[in-house]
Amino acid sequence: MDLFLCIPLGDDSQRESSPFINSDNDREPYYEGKNMALFEEEMDSNPMVSSLLNKLANYTNLTQGVREHEEAENEEGVRRVAVMVPQMGTFIGVYLPCMQNILGVILFLRLTWIVGTAGILGSFAIVSMCCICTLLTAISMSAIATNGVVPAGGSYYMISRSLGPEFGGAVGLCFYLGTTFAGSMYILGTIEILLTYIVPTATVFKGTDDEARLNNMRVYGTCCLVLMALVVFVGVKYVNKLALVFLACVILSIMATYAGVIKTMIEPPEFNVCLLGNRSLSNEKFETCAKTQIVKNQTVTTELWSIFCNSKYPNATCDEYFTLNNLTEIQAIPGLLSGVIKENLWGDYSPAGMYIENKDQPSVQLLDTPIDTDKPYVFNDITTYFTLLVGIYFPSVTGIMAGSNRSGDLRDAQRSIPIGTIMAILTTSFIYISCVVLFGACIEGVVLRDKFGYSVKKNPVIGILAWPSPWVIVIGSFFSCCGAGLQSLTGAPRLLQAIARDGIIPFLQVFGHGKANGEPTWALLLTVGICEIGILIASLDAVAPILSMFFLMCYLFVNLACAVQTLLCTPNWRPRFKFYHWTLSFLGMSLCLSLMFISSWYYALVAMVIAGCIYKYIEYKGAVKEWGDGIRGLSLNAARYALIRLEEAPLHTKNWRPQLLVLCKLDSDLSVKHPRLLSFSTQLKAGKGLTIVCSVLEGTYMTRGNEAKTGEQVSAMASERMKGFSHVVVSSNLRDGFSLLIQSAGLGGMKHNAVLMAWPTGWTQARDSSARRNFIETVRETTAAQQALLVAKNIDHFPSNQERLKEGTIDVWWIVHDGGLLMLLPFLLNQHKVWRKCKMRIFTVAQMDDNSIQMKKDLQMFLYHLRLDAEVEVVEMLPTSQRKRCSIPLLLMLTFELFPQPGCVIGQRAQIQSITDVSRGSIKRKKSPGAAAPSLNTPCIPEDEVVVATKQLIVTNHDDTGPSINPSAGATPDRVHMTWTKEKLIHERNKHREGMGVKDMFNMKPNQSNVRRMHTAVKLNEVVVKKSQNSQLVLLNMPGPPKNKKGDENYMEFLEVLMDGLDRVVLVRGGGREVITIYS
Repeated sequence: MDLFLCIPLGDDSQRESSPFINSDNDREPYYEGKNMALFEEEMDSNPMVSSLLNKLANYTNLTQGVREHEEAENEEGVRRVAVMVPQMGTFIGVYLPCMQNILGVILFLRLTWIVGTAGILGSFAIVSMCCICTLLTAISMSAIATNGVVPAGGSYYMISRSLGPEFGGAVGLCFYLGTTFAGSMYILGTIEILLTYIVPTATVFKGTDDEARLNNMRVYGTCCLVLMALVVFVGVKYVNKLALVFLACVILSIMATYAGVIKTMIEPPEFNVCLLGNRSLSNEKFETCAKTQIVKNQTVTTELWSIFCNSKYPNATCDEYFTLNNLTEIQAIPGLLSGVIKENLWGDYSPAGMYIENKDQPSVQLLDTPIDTDKPYVFNDITTYFTLLVGIYFPSVTGIMAGSNRSGDLRDAQRSIPIGTIMAILTTSFIYISCVVLFGACIEGVVLRDKFGYSVKKNPVIGILAWPSPWVIVIGSFFSCCGAGLQSLTGAPRLLQAIARDGIIPFLQVFGHGKANGEPTWALLLTVGICEIGILIASLDAVAPILSMFFLMCYLFVNLACAVQTLLCTPNWRPRFKFYHWTLSFLGMSLCLSLMFISSWYYALVAMVIAGCIYKYIEYKGAVKEWGDGIRGLSLNAARYALIRLEEAPLHTKNWRPQLLVLCKLDSDLSVKHPRLLSFSTQLKAGKGLTIVCSVLEGTYMTRGNEAKTGEQVSAMASERMKGFSHVVVSSNLRDGFSLLIQSAGLGGMKHNAVLMAWPTGWTQARDSSARRNFIETVRETTAAQQALLVAKNIDHFPSNQERLKEGTIDVWWIVHDGGLLMLLPFLLNQHKVWRKCKMRIFTVAQMDDNSIQMKKDLQMFLYHLRLDAEVEVVEMLPTSQRKRCSIPLLLMLTFELFPQPGCVIGQRAQIQSITDVSRGSIKRKKSPGAAAPSLNTPCIPEDEVVVATKQLIVTNHDDTGPSINPSAGATPDRVHMTWTKEKLIHERNKHREGMGVKDMFNMKPNQSNVRRMHTAVKLNEVVVKKSQNSQLVLLNMPGPPKNKKGDENYMEFLEVLMDGLDRVVLVRGGGREVITIYS
């Protein structure tokens, strides 16, 4: 189901942007009496149906040709754009333009040579493959073109809107390059006709060798290109008006060719070919095909004798091959009924520089004789093979996009484009196939293989077949090539301008501008520059395969676009052209890919590399566009399929990877409070796996909905090069919001399995206990949801993605085994360049009854099987008596239990120290000299002695600054008359918000469990600080919170003591499942 959201525009901040009806009645008079009162509040965003239909009826799509830029002046002299109503039908608007673009230079200059070289059967295969390829592409193109209006850009627009901006930009530029090189090919064809058949003497570089010919092509081609560019720049609208004249020349030439074929059945043309032995001779410099002739009853030598001998006398020394072989004159065009078709069925491929020979003629061959290029033989100018001919011929079937490019000119584009394009392809395919058969049935093989017509007095081979004169073909093909070249120079800049104006390729922005009337001036300059590259190649046979690659790639993606849209069955895919199927599109796509590699595998690779580079450039640097393309739909289908597959079976340990839910806090500007949290998640993921960055805003969605959208940290994630998703929810309180995210973030198999958050550093200074409660409840909920939890302390001290840690260690303190996540995290961090040079160390704790040496060996073997490189160390911790505890932890716990507010504990460390000193002085026992100093290594005393001693303390001197302890005020236990109750504790807490008094607090017995836990935290922290104080990162097992919520304050203090003295710490709590395995 397609959902379109219409957002009302305006600067009225008082009006709530909501889908509900309010009481504003400013527009009431307008709708009065129109039966629209119920919807009048939504008219700004949802117009009436009558208004919508009126706009659609008056919609005019400007033409893609030059007429959209033509300007006129009205009576006031103001320049305006003249918009003309489309009036063209199928025949004029689609059929004839496609015919003009398809028929052209290859038909007149190369098709006879292709037939002679590949034979009738080989040529039929080449023509059939290419025509079927374009027919299948036309079917796919018709489906796309009739699925909506196709504005400027033609094939680029179709592909980009069907396959996305990346594919569209890549293929659009390839199509642009193909069109530009097509202009080069047409200009080279024009110059070849000019210098070979019209004015062969007008050469700048004299000589008969290929180098002189190529240099002449470069000089004249450059001049012709500049002239055509000036015509396009100054008077491009006349190019379109002359298009029918150029098309008339093409049709007249083809009709002359068919007329000549019919005439050969009655009277073959008077063109003969001279053969020396079986070798074809160029008869440009002689008239008589004989060694001698009788003139006035005397035998005299001919021009050929002078060419092959050192003098004109009969006793001259002649070329050996000339002496041994006879001269034979045969008809160049035996005629349709001559039976020459049998000789031309099969191909005759040969390397460059070889003689063109008639295999049926008798000949005396000379062994080991070098090829004599000075004699008037006809040679192959290039090495011929089947795949080369495919690449040269394919440009002759391009041009099928001409109709879709003119959709704005058509009266009914969705009817005209399919009919006109397919009919034009069928017509031209018939012309090409019939020409292949007729050429092979009428013309001698040696003449067909003579590319430039040297053996028929330098006439085009198709020209000597045409009736009434070869000049019909010469003039017609010349104007046809000129017109096609002008059309290419007109269309290519506009295609580039359409790509540039879409803004998907940043460095092409300048080519979207032009003259005041919209003419693409800068795009025309670039087109001329690229076209000049093709002209400098100076060979039509070398340029043709280049543009074949670009056109084939364009056609490939047109077929792919149609296939993808058909298979996805998107609701918007409703083409009026119904005669298509995804199998035809895939067949066309496969045929295009095959023809690319058949024509030239290295050109195909180069074209793919160019398209791939453009694709990646648009992906990383291009503007983000959402065109509802098929690739996005394909991604959605693939994601749906993958998610369903993930749900079919439980996840195996080998496939486990951290899918992070990153809980972020936002500051007042709705930016991330701790951006290094995103950096650390990027380093932990190395850009892979699922990452969801979430935040919570307090309030209601109706009031803070826009802030929630603004707070989605897309820019922050992009700056950290973080691949993932961002989501901000609005909840009545933070606790409910984070709970909702932990429960519902993700989808199916792509739900998060680990939660990353920062340590709440401000929980001790907070007036209320919400920070502490939020943190502990998050820990409890992640444990209940069987999700791992990572808590990073001092997250702002963690390295950014731009930093490189050149040395150091990542220390893992493996206290308890909760799935192996502690082992996996250092390995994942080492994959990122920030932590790559840090070494991994693993510490574990041994009890009194453990064998430390054996534990170390077992751990080393375990790491070996896990394929992890790490140093191993076993730390021994001596247990203490169940009834004896160190005085400092004991008194800390006494204070914790009676000061529920965390600020009291941290703020009175000096008072705790004085309590400790007094308790020590009141106990009658011997102490060492160093025992007076406060230390965690203080000798332990019996618990009951401490209680008795502390009962002698009386807290006095209460003031606004908080309680103070007077150690000198002596007292006996009899003076303690105060008993703490729950009600009294609450009363005292409300009375002293900054801090509580501690009167008679020592009547209470300490909690044995809390004493043991604090003692463990202190002793473990002492060992960790000693071993890992200078490490780059410390990973610690995170103990679980107490089941009884009354001990939450103690739990936070346990963790504070555990991490005390360490800079970068990550507390890790497993999710209750194994995440690492020794098996492959």
